[in-house]
Amino acid sequence: MTRLDTLLTEVRACTLCADALPLGPRPTLRAKRSAKLLIVGQAPGTKVHATGIPWNDPSGNRLRDWLAIGREQFYDETKVAIMPMGFCYPGRLPKGGDAPPRPECAPLWHARVRALLPHIELTLLVGSYAQAYYLGEARGKTMTDTVANWRAFLPDFLPTPHPSWRTTAWQKKNPWFDDDLLPVLRKRVTGLLA
Repeated sequence: MTRLDTLLTEVRACTLCADALPLGPRPTLRAKRSAKLLIVGQAPGTKVHATGIPWNDPSGNRLRDWLAIGREQFYDETKVAIMPMGFCYPGRLPKGGDAPPRPECAPLWHARVRALLPHIELTLLVGSYAQAYYLGEARGKTMTDTVANWRAFLPDFLPTPHPSWRTTAWQKKNPWFDDDLLPVLRKRVTGLLA
């Protein structure tokens, strides 16, 4: 086993916040040392928790559409690493929607995993939680501001909204996302996965 394999085994066995997880722990992430693209999302939903496969839901379908790649390429760990801000399903908010990612995961694991992914050329920051963590003070006041300023974060990072069904209305209000950002993202991803 490589150092990365050993670390991923340790992450997948994590029970640090088990008492706060309504469905119990099931840390979900994927990576191989050779990966060139890292996708940092929010936290698994119930469908992902049930299958243990990240982005195995309608949001994942939309994300793959944004990237213009199929499931086979998306789940090729030798090329694409996937690491959410919170590795386990965090539960629901009282007014609906998933709760925020657990705050323990990223500080405990992200730097350690990233240190063993030396070939990452682009990190896709999917949603405001990933953007806040990785961009800090450089991010905009809102998620839209951050994504609209996407060129400032290249070549290392590219922020996007979370690809949930709610994003459909957002995309209609922000046509520059489809017209300007997605073609650049698709070109970069095609080059990285070639």
